[in-house]
Amino acid sequence: MNPTRYTTANGAPVPQDDTSITAGERGPLTFDNWRLFEKLAHFNRERIPERVVHARGTSAQGVFRLTRDLSDLTIADFLRGVGKETPVAARFSTVAGGQDSNDMERDVRGFSVKFYTEQGNWDMVGNNTPVFFIREPSKFPDFIHTQKKDPRTNLVNWQNRWEFWALHPESFHQVTILLSDRGIPASLRHMHGFSSHTLSFFNEKGERHWVKWHFKTNQGIRNVSDEEAATIPHDHNQRDMVEAIDRGEFPSWTVKIQVMSEEQAREFRINPFDLTKVWPHGDVPLIEIGQMELNKNPDNYFAEVEQLAFSPSNFVPGISGSPDKVLQSRLLAYADAQRYRLSANYQQIPINQPRCPVNHYQRDGLMAGTCPVTGQSKEGGQYGDTNFYPNARADQGAPVPSPEFSEPPMPLEEEAWVGYHNNRGDDNYEQAGNLYRSFDDGQRDRIANVFATTLQGVTAPIVSKVIEHCYAADEDYGRRVEARYTALRDA
Repeated sequence: MNPTRYTTANGAPVPQDDTSITAGERGPLTFDNWRLFEKLAHFNRERIPERVVHARGTSAQGVFRLTRDLSDLTIADFLRGVGKETPVAARFSTVAGGQDSNDMERDVRGFSVKFYTEQGNWDMVGNNTPVFFIREPSKFPDFIHTQKKDPRTNLVNWQNRWEFWALHPESFHQVTILLSDRGIPASLRHMHGFSSHTLSFFNEKGERHWVKWHFKTNQGIRNVSDEEAATIPHDHNQRDMVEAIDRGEFPSWTVKIQVMSEEQAREFRINPFDLTKVWPHGDVPLIEIGQMELNKNPDNYFAEVEQLAFSPSNFVPGISGSPDKVLQSRLLAYADAQRYRLSANYQQIPINQPRCPVNHYQRDGLMAGTCPVTGQSKEGGQYGDTNFYPNARADQGAPVPSPEFSEPPMPLEEEAWVGYHNNRGDDNYEQAGNLYRSFDDGQRDRIANVFATTLQGVTAPIVSKVIEHCYAADEDYGRRVEARYTALRDA
């Protein structure tokens, strides 16, 4: 029997679906990734009107206070001048479940912060883990499909989840975090946040540095077990955040960054743009730069939480991206998702509006309106006297570019060839093994139990593959998971 041919929506055969086209092995994506773009664009439109991922969310507003001047690294105004305060809106969420799902699921938590700076909004769109399951963006829709309900039964299916993780060993570091004691935060106030992706700063000299962001909870880390989670109300995270702020117990986070020069990155022993890897703190230490406090609950949940829209492409001068392939795909996909959910003018919705003047030549569209936050009379920043650039009306107030904010060129590998670069041969186990070896005996037993419990009913070849990954990370890891799985299976 001939296999069914995998095609794009227009019927063209798909030659490669496990990797994207990049400029060199570590290089950025290129715009001829039309199959990837089709896949991501369709994925963004799979649910109406709920978010496809991060649907169940909680939000609060507050302030970021800078405690360390970063003028040597960036021209971003909100990071220059000790004591500078910037309004923020943060949204926390589970990833896989819908709006009606349980707050206390074992799941990654979204951790995103919108900074309303004087040069525009910057969105830090991250999670409560420093890594993720994939480093290849074309796998994101496939991964999320495994986390969602099974298409036939409409139930959570651990066979689907383990099948994906087993066949993508780069997931193993994140799986180790998720199935460990860290997998279920006791509350949103008691978890860290991370950019996870490598971002970049650039300064007035045109120098670029690679940066990772860390938000360390000042409330202390607290987690719960599966058994404890089963006794906690399904709306606990939402209720806990609202009630804490109403009591005046404002949650806060110490904000830190890791900084790496371009020269360091070229020689670094791991790919610094690999989303499945952390930068070891011994090699790249944390630098404290500020405090974030959340002190105001939304007045209207729909207006200020459901319509609060984030995109990693919301950069400001002095902050930019990196060759991280998954980040680059999110630059396109997240803004595209928000335009689909909330219209092309989603950034005119009050909770998303910049707190600085907005002037552009974008036109019309659903929900085009005024900009009350900035006091502008023109339609949400749409310049009224002409709708194109360049024009001869600068002396009449027509918007013009500001070349002084240009970012430096992004470096590429020498002799980089555009094509499908498969990175399956990269090390997928060292950091997962290091994390496991940092656990005490109790933590090791508990993670083995979570593995074994969720593997019950999964097909034997996938179970064998999972246990093989455990042994590859650490022999004790494999031995404990295998023993616990066998004991439960044979009970």
